[in-house]
Amino acid sequence: MPELEVLIKVHPHFEGLSLPEYKTHGSSGMDLLAACTEPIVLHPGDRALIPTGLSVAIPEDYEAQLRPRSGLALKFGVGLPNSPGTIDSDYRGEIKIILINYGREDFTVTRGMRIAQVVIAPVVKARLLPVDNLDETHRASGGFGHTGLHH
Repeated sequence: MPELEVLIKVHPHFEGLSLPEYKTHGSSGMDLLAACTEPIVLHPGDRALIPTGLSVAIPEDYEAQLRPRSGLALKFGVGLPNSPGTIDSDYRGEIKIILINYGREDFTVTRGMRIAQVVIAPVVKARLLPVDNLDETHRASGGFGHTGLHH
């Protein structure tokens, strides 16, 4: 698969940290690091905006999706409340990660900690066409949990 070039700007408070990179050949996302100057303590239920020290120019027809790291979620109950977050192709500000502590213990974010993943993905623009009726399906309007918990 061809690589997509994404321009990235490093802010002064990023100094000494590593640029995001794919850790394995099959990785879909790159880890984003906390570029905080002081530790940030998240008490249970707290959320905070964590700087990454990076800005990007996502190409048109693409987005950057911000996703939680599974290890932080499993081990500490830390995630992203707006997951996946979106960085649109016309945004040029610093990427900041909204972290939330869903866990039972305090969680401390320290400089250089891997706090989220970023996935670059194509975007399809939809054209909405108003109609009086939609086609019928077996599911129809069955929503949340309508198929039950087991087979």
